[in-house]
Amino acid sequence: QLQLVESGGGLVQPGGSLRLSCAAPGFTLDYYPMGWFRQAPGKERERVSCISRGGGSTNYADSVKGRFTISRDSAKSTVYLEMNMLKPDDTAVYYCVALLYYCSDPVKWGQGTQVTVSS
Repeated sequence: QLQLVESGGGLVQPGGSLRLSCAAPGFTLDYYPMGWFRQAPGKERERVSCISRGGGSTNYADSVKGRFTISRDSAKSTVYLEMNMLKPDDTAVYYCVALLYYCSDPVKWGQGTQVTVSS
């Protein structure tokens, strides 16, 4: 059964950077459009970004445009979220998701990784 495993979260100062990774041990992610969601304490889950199967199309929430970059490496069957110029408002649990269609609702969720932006 497909399982998504995120890594790369942690504590970072405002203005800093982190790179999240998402892999599926024993499976290839090539068949799936992929994405990232996040949920901050007391807030609803928010779609952060999505990427097409081939990686040629990407989409971002307005709140992260120009600061976050989603990408995928087919050889490693891994999806990344590069996060720069991090702000305290970016503090959340970040979830990797597999999608049925590009930017559609998720069909599979990872367990989440905590990102905390604080001085």
